This record gives sequence, structure tokens and C-alpha cells, in this order.
Amino acid sequence: MLVISSRQNPFFKSLLKLSSSRRERRKTGQTLLDGTHLLLALADVGGEVEKIILTPAALDNPEVIAVLQRFTAAQCVMDEALFAELSDLPSTTGIMALYRIPAVAAAKTNGFCVLLDGVQDPGNVGTILRTAAAFGVDQVLLADECADIWSPKVLRAGMGAHFVLEMLEHTNLPAFAVKFDGDLAVTVLEQAIAPYQANLAGDLALVLGSEGAGVSQEMQDLARLRLTIPMGGQIESLNVAAAAAILCYERQRQLSA
Repeated sequence: MLVISSRQNPFFKSLLKLSSSRRERRKTGQTLLDGTHLLLALADVGGEVEKIILTPAALDNPEVIAVLQRFTAAQCVMDEALFAELSDLPSTTGIMALYRIPAVAAAKTNGFCVLLDGVQDPGNVGTILRTAAAFGVDQVLLADECADIWSPKVLRAGMGAHFVLEMLEHTNLPAFAVKFDGDLAVTVLEQAIAPYQANLAGDLALVLGSEGAGVSQEMQDLARLRLTIPMGGQIESLNVAAAAAILCYERQRQLSA
């Protein structure tokens, strides 16, 4: 099998753009899935990829061979050094795939939705997506200022959540909030009640704000519920991903009560 070994190779150059450019991912509607874990998560839900990229060493790796058996896509082999330029993993497994980003669904007007109002850290966004998938969130909507959900770091932190969640980027959150039929809840520090004092079991749009500024004033003004997580320690606030997990759990607890 021919090995891609030149940086001037057109296919390699296109993959390099995808690995580093949000604009390129949005323009082409493609991204890269790096590593066996993401690919197995996709295979588990019956997903498919467009092309699989391997290193020569990966061809003899039993874990990689098991992944290859789950897909029918064409394969190509790439020089280890070039592959390393594409991979964001600390320790590469020698396999990644070109993936077509799914079509975007219409915004929901009921159910349980999580709204990310400027969450910029890729690790936080990916962790929130993973939490949302775990607690049965119907849809996650992200404002323009949020990290790219199809970037390598968000994909890695999401641990496969992307393949089981409905997600909408570049959402006008205030316009969504006006049309939503249930309660709009924001996370704030002042003039707020604890989550267990509120009814979170109905149709709910939960707004989580940016790491620095929090929820925008416009979204606060539209909200019916203002929530804060009581803490007994010396820290003023929680990481936004931690707050998301606590609030999603509280909704699940109320539904199960």
C-alpha cells in the first residue's frame, strides 16, 4: 500500500487545514476523529466515516485492527511524522478518520435543552456535552462565541457524546429563548435560589455562561429562574462544566423522585 510521505501531498494538506481551522471545518462540513476511542464510539451507534488514515505501525496493532473491522471506508497509510502533525493526542494510536459532520436539526421548543452562552474553553465544552449525553439532554445550543464543538480538543473531551446528541452551533440564544415553551433558567451568583428549591422537572432550557463573564445580561433578563449552587467552602464559584453536571443531576433526581 502506498504511504503518503510528502507534506506537499494534497490530501495531507487538506487534513492539516481541518485539524487546525474552524473555518475549514465549517466550509467543508468535515472534521477528523482521532484515536480508537472516538471511532469505536461512532461504530457503536452505527456511524460511518469517509476515509481512514493509518500509520504503518498501526497496521499491526490489534486494537486498531479491531476498529478497522467495524468500518467499510477506504484506508490510506501516512508517514508517522506527517500523522503526528495531524494528531492532537498526547500518545497517538496511529489511526484517525475523515468524518462528515451531521446535518443540523431544527431548534426545539420544548424538552430539556442546554444553552452555552459564550463557553470558550474546549475542555469545558466537551465535558458539558458528555454530561448532557449522560443525563438525556434533548439538545445543546451554542452561541457564536463558544468553542468549536468539532475541534479536536472538544471531540476528545466529549468522549463520543457528539454521536448521540443533537447540537446546534451559532445559535441566537435570545431568539431561541423567546420561542421556547418551557422555563428558561440561568446560573448566577446573586438574587437566585438553589436548584433543589426550583422545579426543574418540566420543559427546561438551562443557560450556562462563559468562564469569565457568566451569563449575558440579555439572557438573564429573559430568564424565569435564577439558580445558584450553594457552597460551604471558600470558593466563590464552580467551573462551568462542574456546575452543569450538578444541575443536570438535580433535574434527574427530581424526575426520579
